[in-house]
Amino acid sequence: QDPTPSSMATENPVESLQEEATCPICLEYFKAPVILDCGHNFCRLCVTQCWQGSNANFSCPQCREILQHRNFRPNRQLANVVELAKQLSLQVAKGAEGERVCETHGEALKLFCEEDQTPICVVCDRSKEHRAHAVVPIEEAAQEYKTHLMSLKKEREKLQEIQMMDTQRSWEHLVGANSY
Repeated sequence: QDPTPSSMATENPVESLQEEATCPICLEYFKAPVILDCGHNFCRLCVTQCWQGSNANFSCPQCREILQHRNFRPNRQLANVVELAKQLSLQVAKGAEGERVCETHGEALKLFCEEDQTPICVVCDRSKEHRAHAVVPIEEAAQEYKTHLMSLKKEREKLQEIQMMDTQRSWEHLVGANSY
């Protein structure tokens, strides 16, 4: 069932755009979207997997219309809309939460992976990539880095002081040597 323009007006336009950019099979943003003869769109991989094992009577996974051929065309325009929807979703999430968000999952970056030295979201934390890594809340990591930064600043100040004293001694030595 396609939403009518009047029902779409009452919805959040960003959510409506996200829905339009979502494959009805995998429920993710379209990846390499294709359009069938009936006009419905799917990820190329999703529709190919749906039709796997069928040699005849290919039907649309959405409307079930029987298609004569295993026919689909790339939908480049929809691919562009999907990219725009992703970018808009990230901007809205950033603006709404005032936080940086994960470009992969659109979730707030609330954790810090100590092994990779990078902020991650809760979905990333559960992924294979970070599952076995040491992860701390991002505020805790920030506090540790601030403490470390303060000690480095103090160390730098001490070194600058020593360098200044050495420069002063060198001048005194030069002035003293030239006065003879």
